[in-house]
Amino acid sequence: MNAGKMKPFNDFLAYLGNGFIRMVDFAGFTFLLFFESVLETRHVFRRRSEIVRQMYNAGVRTLPVLSIVALFTGMVLALQTGIEMKTYHMEEQVGNLVIASLTREMGPFTTAIILTAAVGSSMATEIGTMTISDEIDALEIMSISPVEFLIMPRVIALAIMVPIATIYTNVVGTVGGAIVAQSHLAVSFDTFYHHVLQSLWFKAVYVGLLKAMVFGFCISSVSCAEGLRAAHGAMGVGKATRDSVVISLVMILVTGYYITEMFFGGGL
Repeated sequence: MNAGKMKPFNDFLAYLGNGFIRMVDFAGFTFLLFFESVLETRHVFRRRSEIVRQMYNAGVRTLPVLSIVALFTGMVLALQTGIEMKTYHMEEQVGNLVIASLTREMGPFTTAIILTAAVGSSMATEIGTMTISDEIDALEIMSISPVEFLIMPRVIALAIMVPIATIYTNVVGTVGGAIVAQSHLAVSFDTFYHHVLQSLWFKAVYVGLLKAMVFGFCISSVSCAEGLRAAHGAMGVGKATRDSVVISLVMILVTGYYITEMFFGGGL
């Protein structure tokens, strides 16, 4: 009787334990994959054409959706902060808040989300399909390192393109903020950009770009790891794609917080 009553509880503990073991196993696999990719950067010039192709996929192909999201991010920031500041007759300061929010957090965060959905999921699907169809094994049989051939170019490409795309997001977001400031708050473009340049802080810029580079490493490493561990046919590829997006978003939030804590936690 007692054993029967305890069985659901034991099953629940077993489920939690197995989930924790799988999480630790995947984390270890991903970290090892990342470090192997770093070691393979000695062959970066040999794989430069693939790196450029991945940079094109991550940058140019995502430009339309990134432009729209960046523009409206800046517009929403200006509108929400401007409405509140207008009650204190401080609407001219809206440019300060827009550029501070974009450079510190919203720029890299928004860019990373878009590239996770558009590029990270594509990486997981592409490599997962190759894994399921035994193409990864075929590379190893031909003495071609899958990490050098597939993973390293993607890691390098995203580490470069996420910071570049973040700069673009910051610029376009600032333009969106200026449009809202002019149309809704009666703040001229000259006044808005004067406050933007006045508040443009070098530390905030480089910390934001550092976040973007770390986000690029996280997205590419997680997506490629999920693809390499895909199994059970098309369903496994779909699961790998879904998990890559979810895990990447969690990593973006966690690493973003700790980088901010590292540089700004002691006060400004």
